[in-house]
Amino acid sequence: QVQLVESGGGLVQPGGSLRLSCAASGSIFSIRAMGWYRQVPGKQRELVATITRGGSTNYADSVKGRFTISRDNAKNTVYLQMNSLKPEDTAVCYCNADIFTAVLGRYKYYWGQGTQVTVSS
Repeated sequence: QVQLVESGGGLVQPGGSLRLSCAASGSIFSIRAMGWYRQVPGKQRELVATITRGGSTNYADSVKGRFTISRDNAKNTVYLQMNSLKPEDTAVCYCNADIFTAVLGRYKYYWGQGTQVTVSS
């Protein structure tokens, strides 16, 4: 089975920084795209940033210039460097990955359990 585990969340003041990590483990043959999403109570889960296997990235307009997504393919890990954090960045952040496994014989999207990011004075 595949597991995605996020880490690095916490409480920071406005203007501060956090670095999130997400490591995929299990019977993984290959990982295609990876990304970060976030959700606040009562709202839809929204895309924050995605990155392809080759390193192409895209970001939500609200985080452009402040967040940077990266990945280490050898470690099956994706990162999100978050700078200049704002109170509206407060959310549960979820890792996502498109993963091929021998068991299923196809790609499938998997989600992590989420990590809380709170930006408050």
